[in-house]
Amino acid sequence: MIRFATIGTNKITEWFLEGIPLCSQMEYAAVYSRSLERGKAFAKRYGVLKVFDNLEELAMDESIDAVYIASPPSCHFSQTMMMLNYGKHVLCEKPAASNAKEFELMMQAAKDNDVILLEAMKPVFTPGFRIIKEQIPKIAPIRRLTLQRCRYSSSYDSFKAGNPEHVFELKLSNGALMDIGCYPVHILVRLFGMPDRIQADAIKLSNGADGAGTILAHYDGMQAEILYSKIADTKVPSQIQGENGCLIIPDLSHPRKIQLFGRDGTEKVFRTERLSSESSRNNLIYETLEFQRLIIEHETEHSHNKYTWMELKVMDEARSQMEIRFPADKIMEV
Repeated sequence: MIRFATIGTNKITEWFLEGIPLCSQMEYAAVYSRSLERGKAFAKRYGVLKVFDNLEELAMDESIDAVYIASPPSCHFSQTMMMLNYGKHVLCEKPAASNAKEFELMMQAAKDNDVILLEAMKPVFTPGFRIIKEQIPKIAPIRRLTLQRCRYSSSYDSFKAGNPEHVFELKLSNGALMDIGCYPVHILVRLFGMPDRIQADAIKLSNGADGAGTILAHYDGMQAEILYSKIADTKVPSQIQGENGCLIIPDLSHPRKIQLFGRDGTEKVFRTERLSSESSRNNLIYETLEFQRLIIEHETEHSHNKYTWMELKVMDEARSQMEIRFPADKIMEV
């Protein structure tokens, strides 16, 4: 049995825990919160007995095998490194680090301690993403992609009212690209690898964080545009255009429906069945099942992390062009 702890008592942690009943080898054993009182209240809801407000005490607890980290991105590096160095497997929320250099050090720590490190990039573990990969050869060669994740955030209303919001805080390694743009960036590099070059631009908010942006990625014979926003909605789906047809993906972060339109007149609609713990918004179960599998099979040399590194490299370059810098980026100067 894999006894795991959670770091973070927010909504995303609650969504993560919804899928645990389908993970037969995982047992919720401990809660960490900076507030012991809040941690105890959260633990009580799930029948968990161990509560920590000291990270090192959690890391030193030999009864805990794995940790799910759902703190702000600026905390991911230090928290993950501590857990890995104490021999804990780590599933870390997206983006797994503030920049690619941090993630390189995290991967090395996982290797040195012979444990699993995995980014919780939920769309790429879903059945829908497998369908996308299977259908791409049927419309190849691919010439153009438009991958987008644009959703107006209630946090933006609060921000406009003058309240500090974590999702737009540069000191927390946050902003629209990190929070929501990482989805299409990761999907792009997982499907097609690193682009030859990128061009990036952003709409900045009054505090210097990005509220929306565009990344144009260039490949040999193919272009990809990534559109992301937390200050406007879109009803336009993502699409992958090839010489022999196109794929339409209405919801990139939760691809339950994929449409194929062949140049020969073929039209197909692919729909994935929903698991019992999968709600209309929550598909975290698939990443959790993969994390469980990697631990059980001790697959420390899995391929997922190379795509996370590519994702962060693209976002590092995009932020450089956008002139968006985090305090955590000082590590790249060393």
